[in-house]
Amino acid sequence: MNNKPTRLTLKDHSVSGEEFQLLYNMELDMLETFPQPEVEKLTDYYKSEDYISHTDTKRNLLEKVYHLIRNVSLKRKLKLINSFNSESKQLLDIGCGTGDFLETALKANWQILGIEPNDKAREIANSKTNNSVFEIKHLNKLEPDSFDVITLWHVLEHLPNLEMHTALFKRLLKPNGTLVIAIPNFKSYDAKHYKNFWAAYDVPRHLWHFSKTSISELFKKENLKLVNTLPMIFDAYYVSLLSEKYKSGFMNPFKAFWIGLRSNLKARRSKEYSSHIYILKSENS
Repeated sequence: MNNKPTRLTLKDHSVSGEEFQLLYNMELDMLETFPQPEVEKLTDYYKSEDYISHTDTKRNLLEKVYHLIRNVSLKRKLKLINSFNSESKQLLDIGCGTGDFLETALKANWQILGIEPNDKAREIANSKTNNSVFEIKHLNKLEPDSFDVITLWHVLEHLPNLEMHTALFKRLLKPNGTLVIAIPNFKSYDAKHYKNFWAAYDVPRHLWHFSKTSISELFKKENLKLVNTLPMIFDAYYVSLLSEKYKSGFMNPFKAFWIGLRSNLKARRSKEYSSHIYILKSENS
């Protein structure tokens, strides 16, 4: 029997229209999507031409904004992983989508490997990365202590078995390696403003909704220590644009920009941005 309190009831705006609840896990200070689809049925909730990380299309304002932000973000992501001063520059990007980050890293002399479960996105990614992207089963074939950097850009919230995957990341990471995780933050101002229309909840594709505490506690079990938290400034604007669409039926870019701006301004004091990048390292490194 489930005894976790319900925080919100919201629907899948992208694919099914079904309703889901967000339950509060007090121990980890995180929200959990309920009910969670069975693993073999999860792929059905990604079957939409509007699922933007699986496509390179620029058909409307939302997609154009997404690609504009992505181009700026790619440079920042590369600068971040370069700052780790990895000698062998072995990079694993899990949930790499259409491969733009891997392509950027490859051009900067990183040794790359990507994992992407979606067939269409994986095909696009392989065309950019000399066939360096594989389906998810390939993770089990990788040798322990193989990677200097493992990245998950808005991916952890999609993974059904958190304990299994956190243990896997620890196994694949070199002793002095770095784990980089980018995820939405349900404690941000834009999340509180839009409530059940907040696009970054994205149920049921997002199975988990994290706070700083939950990331720290979750990875502590694998002796991975949270050493830094960075803001993702642009996410507040993009998420607000999509949230406006869910709330009012159209994107309302002026209102979305205002809410995104307020969220970032308030986060200067609260340190609760729309999305965060978490940097984790082995405690014995």
